[in-house]
Amino acid sequence: MEPTDFDALIVGHGPAGCSAALYLCRAGMRVAVIGKDRGALGRAELIGNYYGLPQPVRGSDLVSIGRQQCKELGARMLKDEVLALEWREDGVYEATLAESGAVSAKAALLATGKTRRAPNIEGIREFEGKGVSYCAVCDAFLYRGREVAVLGGGAYAKHEMEELLPLAKKITLLTHGAEPEFDPPGEVAVQTAKLLRLHGGELLTGAELEGGLTQPLQGLFVALGAASAGDLARKLGLPLKDGAVEVNAAQETTLPGLFAAGDCTGSFAQVAFAVAEGARAGMGMIQFLRN
Repeated sequence: MEPTDFDALIVGHGPAGCSAALYLCRAGMRVAVIGKDRGALGRAELIGNYYGLPQPVRGSDLVSIGRQQCKELGARMLKDEVLALEWREDGVYEATLAESGAVSAKAALLATGKTRRAPNIEGIREFEGKGVSYCAVCDAFLYRGREVAVLGGGAYAKHEMEELLPLAKKITLLTHGAEPEFDPPGEVAVQTAKLLRLHGGELLTGAELEGGLTQPLQGLFVALGAASAGDLARKLGLPLKDGAVEVNAAQETTLPGLFAAGDCTGSFAQVAFAVAEGARAGMGMIQFLRN
């Protein structure tokens, strides 16, 4: 897909993202909604504490109903993974997708649920900012000419690896016990043993893997799973508070035209709260676009 212009781009198709999309579509906006899976709501067995339900429904059914509503109102529903979100010099937001190329819009909403927690690996918290990074776009330049590793094996890990390739002296893909989902270039080493712990002094110097293996490295870029709202916010230079994206009363971040809603803002993890924040964000985006 060639870069496509929309009025609004929504990252996440759960209750917050779809709620915003409903308001935007009804206001006549061209909307793209991007999501890869059913998220936390899709894994919920039964939802019975939400207004208007005659009886409890499966979380996956509620997700499907919301997406169908958006589709019927004209939203472009894209089943894909967002690898990066960039705010261009012309004030347009452009999302890089794993399979569909890129899409762009004048306003964007982060609604991907909770920020992914750091993996439970000894030393990973201690070396954050001292060798451990969650954003290659932000920090790759700091590791030019050094030995680094990317932790992960999916499309997001591939994206981070590609950011590092022109700068790092050596790159190792640490898949943490899984097989990589892509074929890395020949200059990238692949290590499938699980990462047990990180070590070093004031700065990271290496890692210990299962089987008694050791891995010298000066930088570790964490890219397990898909990019979360927090990951995308970091790449845009936005502040996070306790891992949550900070917003004002209208759900807007500090970047003009960029909003966030739902669990990723640190709100109470309930469908009712996500829908409310999504509606507020949708109305805020409408006002922004009309002005």
